[in-house]
Amino acid sequence: MAVGERPSSCSSSQPALLGLGAALLSFCISTVLSQVPDPELLPTDPPKKPDPVTSETVVFWGLRLWQVIGIFSMFILAVIITLCCIFKCRIPRTKKEIEARHAQRVAAKDYANTLETVPPLNELTEIPGALPDTVSLSTVSEQVQARSASSSQLPVVREEEELTGPLTQPETG
Repeated sequence: MAVGERPSSCSSSQPALLGLGAALLSFCISTVLSQVPDPELLPTDPPKKPDPVTSETVVFWGLRLWQVIGIFSMFILAVIITLCCIFKCRIPRTKKEIEARHAQRVAAKDYANTLETVPPLNELTEIPGALPDTVSLSTVSEQVQARSASSSQLPVVREEEELTGPLTQPETG
């Protein structure tokens, strides 16, 4: 055999068989590989369930749930009380309470009117050891009313008249 000659045993069908074998081998490999499961798709453990929320569950800043609810409700209560004080909200009352309050006001008004008709204290009491006076002393308001009823203008009072006026009493010794 000379250099560059082909052996006689190699025929022209051999590369076609090699190509067919390669195609068959790749088909088998792809079929086998498609049956191997993907590790990402393999079943994993189910996710862990979160702990149930109880009153002792720490919510945030180390505060438990009941503490957060308590702080929040106190804040809401403070806001409501403040608004009621600012806007003078009335608390609903029963009919019985309203009627009792009305009766109390009427009684207070009647009592005030009764007090106006009571005579002055000096007329009602006797001073122990004092001589009974037949002439009662007139008050300043009675003198002013008597003067205004008699004349429309106020009288001019001189210094001498003021000293000897009806308000001064003679000294008894």
